[in-house]
Amino acid sequence: MKINAIVYCQGAFNTPNGKTTHGLVRFTERYRVLSVVDSRYAGQDTGQVLDGQNNNIPVVGSIEEAINIALKEEIVPICLVIGLAPDGGRLNQQAKEDVKVALKNGLHVDSGLHDFLSQDSEMISIAESKGLEIRDIRKSPPIEELHFYTAKILDVKCLKLAVLGTDSAIGKRTTAWLIVQGLRKAGFKAELIGTGQTAWLQGAKYSIMLDTLINDFLTGEIEHAVYSAWENEHPDAIIIEGQGGLLNPAYPGGYEILAAVRPDFVILQHAPRRQLYDGFPQYKIEPLEYQIKAVEIISGTKVIAVTINHEDMTREEIPYECLRISAETGKPAFDVLADGPDRLLEVIIPHIKRL
Repeated sequence: MKINAIVYCQGAFNTPNGKTTHGLVRFTERYRVLSVVDSRYAGQDTGQVLDGQNNNIPVVGSIEEAINIALKEEIVPICLVIGLAPDGGRLNQQAKEDVKVALKNGLHVDSGLHDFLSQDSEMISIAESKGLEIRDIRKSPPIEELHFYTAKILDVKCLKLAVLGTDSAIGKRTTAWLIVQGLRKAGFKAELIGTGQTAWLQGAKYSIMLDTLINDFLTGEIEHAVYSAWENEHPDAIIIEGQGGLLNPAYPGGYEILAAVRPDFVILQHAPRRQLYDGFPQYKIEPLEYQIKAVEIISGTKVIAVTINHEDMTREEIPYECLRISAETGKPAFDVLADGPDRLLEVIIPHIKRL
């Protein structure tokens, strides 16, 4: 049963730092999202703001307002989910005060930040007085539970597909989910390997928090998640969510995934209008062809398609941008968020091995 949840995104909705909220309002198997808190968009529909289509999840101005709206509809909110994804995973003081308001109003708290709320003495005191739980899902497992790399990934025989990106907060996870959902709809068994907090919050059964792990165990944990999905589910395809971007100065994610998983193919997510790395105006994003070459040299495998993030583009510009990328790179290009995954699946499905 899904948990009735209010998602907190004050000051960050519809920005890269709101990506956790964006994922949750688009899709989650773990929560029933009642509303999103961000006073800047209060009164608007979250789907309309993000994707131009209503999804009937409203944006509200405060946590108290969110609770009151839910109760008027005879829905009891259970949990506040922190939907902020600030640089460095730290929560500002105003947001901490708002979390205390949620606790005082009887809401459990789920957080995917590095700033562990369950270690805040005042929050602990409020939670204990109310019989509430604060869950910091981004805590690393105890060291005795971590896995070292073994090469058992070689026993995974199904298609292994990694969705990497040319930058952070660019849509890798959303594309990965749309591929999984599209494959399932087409009759294939597909599993997503989540590598960040949002995938877990969305309900990914096989997840790790890549950026919290001790480096010695990082590739082993990735391998273990993929192998567990293979051993337990016997899927036709495993789709691995990438992290950061290979050449991003702060979040150079992807190397470990390529090294540990040895994917059969890579899909590269790219935002054609984004010129600078997320949060770092000092650094220009390298050209797409350069990024594709870097992935293919490091992984020894092919980028079979480019998927685009249509930020700062009109709906009419999307098909022309896909054609331009295809002409320049020789790779098919798709916007799966705008158009759905069907045309991309036509590229992927021929590579699925029927076992």
